[in-house]
Amino acid sequence: MPAHILVAGGGIGGLATALALSRGRHRVDVFEQAAVFGEIGAGVQLGPNATRRLQQLDLGPGLAAIAARPDALVVHSAESGSELARMPLADAMQQRYGSPYFCVHRADLHGLLLDAVRARGTGTLVTGAQIKQVETSDDLVCLSSTDARAWEGEAVVGADGLWSMVRRQLDCASAAQPPRVTGHTAWRALIEQSSLPAALRRKQVDVWLGPRLHAVAYPVRGGDWLNVVVIAESAPAGEARDWDQSSSIAALKQAMGRSCAGLQSLLDAMPGWRAWSLGDRAPVTSAAEMAHERVALVGDAAHPMVPYLAQGAGMAIEDAVALADALGDSSAAGVPAAFARYAEARWARNAQVQARARRNGEIFHATGAVRLGRDMAMRLLGAKLLDQPWLYGG
Repeated sequence: MPAHILVAGGGIGGLATALALSRGRHRVDVFEQAAVFGEIGAGVQLGPNATRRLQQLDLGPGLAAIAARPDALVVHSAESGSELARMPLADAMQQRYGSPYFCVHRADLHGLLLDAVRARGTGTLVTGAQIKQVETSDDLVCLSSTDARAWEGEAVVGADGLWSMVRRQLDCASAAQPPRVTGHTAWRALIEQSSLPAALRRKQVDVWLGPRLHAVAYPVRGGDWLNVVVIAESAPAGEARDWDQSSSIAALKQAMGRSCAGLQSLLDAMPGWRAWSLGDRAPVTSAAEMAHERVALVGDAAHPMVPYLAQGAGMAIEDAVALADALGDSSAAGVPAAFARYAEARWARNAQVQARARRNGEIFHATGAVRLGRDMAMRLLGAKLLDQPWLYGG
């Protein structure tokens, strides 16, 4: 008989996990602390490694309907605006990796997953469930919430993000340690492209690299909207957990300093900004940091990473499919062994992505001689430097 699995967290990772596990006929209940299932308004880049897995979950047509398919990835100097490197996407990615490179609105992807989970109808979706305690035994797990509700199942998957409560159940030294506050802040904005001057509209992913900062702009929602992100090494005021704050163009410009006219015009055109304080953890060092007995982690709960490889959502989606593959249609008795197989299959790849994301941050934000060397290498190597076969083909 398939297992009864509790998933803590109703974001992209949690819903992808619920959908993937339901295909093995498991009962999967999802617990979300917010009053409704929903996602914040921000963009997500999905490389071929992520879109391939979403297609495996039968979401290909739905994903194509909500996504933008950018023509290219183009890297510029944030100071001069000059082009440093270019990599074709669109048909080139499809041909090389057998799956497209998409950009989506996070809420649209979340809604696609939520609709698919509801259509499966193999479990319960619970809102307003802020988990305060996780208890495990040889046969069962129990989640209890701050409002005194409790639920039992035969396994728990922590998809509860950077400050994961479920993570504390792992048998490793880092289980109870807090995440690292990086001192980097992401400013994000969204705007309908029709409201922008033609010169500011985009069909590609544009990246600007500057000293201790970089900016990214790309289309979402079939190209009708533009997502803009600036990440600078300047932490906003507030506590470490105040990761989502209202901000302003003045605060952003103070953190950025001077940049080229084209980038400044784009930033000035945005209707409003929100600031995210970025956190991560050191790269995973063993399978013990991803699963223990009847407890498994996916996404940021296991391996939060800085966004300098655009793979946070991608790794959560990969985790979800890998967890379902490991569990198959196993009964409750087979859960510990299946979770161990999952963790062993996933930890090294996640660690590699975490480490590369940190390294990219150092390269993107480089100053002095390192910056000059980076720019020269990009001009010489172009797409060869930007492409990531080890990642997109995985």
